[in-house]
Amino acid sequence: MFETPFSVVGTVVTDPIKRRVNDQDFTRFRVASNSRRRTPEGTWETGTTLFLSVNCWGKVAEGVVGVLYKGDPVVVVGHIYTDEYEDKEGIRRSSVEVRAFAVGPDLSRCRAKLEKSRPAAEPASPAGSDGDEGPDRTEASDELPISA
Repeated sequence: MFETPFSVVGTVVTDPIKRRVNDQDFTRFRVASNSRRRTPEGTWETGTTLFLSVNCWGKVAEGVVGVLYKGDPVVVVGHIYTDEYEDKEGIRRSSVEVRAFAVGPDLSRCRAKLEKSRPAAEPASPAGSDGDEGPDRTEASDELPISA
C-alpha cells in the first residue's frame, strides 16, 4: 500500500476517544486546520478549514489520552488516506484520515511540560560492584518545563 507522509498544525475539535481493538490501544479524535492569508492592506484573512480524523495506535494512543482535549493546539505527523464508506441511507461517502505516528502540542500556541516514560524495571548492577547502585532513576523527575 502506498502511504503518503503528512503533517498538520491545527486544533483538536473533539475530545479523544480511547478504545481497545484486539490487543492494541486505539484513540481517535478530529483536528481542524485553518488557512490564513495576508491581504494587500496587511491584515489577515481567514480562509478555508480542513477537518481530519486522526487515528492513533499503540504508544501514541496511550500518550494522547488524558493529555489532549478539545480546543488544544496540536501538531500531527502521520500518513494521510481517504476512508470510503456507505452511510445509513446507503449513500457512498468518504473522509480524510491520518494514521498518526507522532502527536504533540503546538508550542507556538501553548506551554507544555514533558513527562518521559521509563521502562518498568532498571537493569541489575553488574556483578562485582561495590553495592552502590547510584541514584534511583525511577524517582528522578523527568519533567522538563518548556515555554513557547
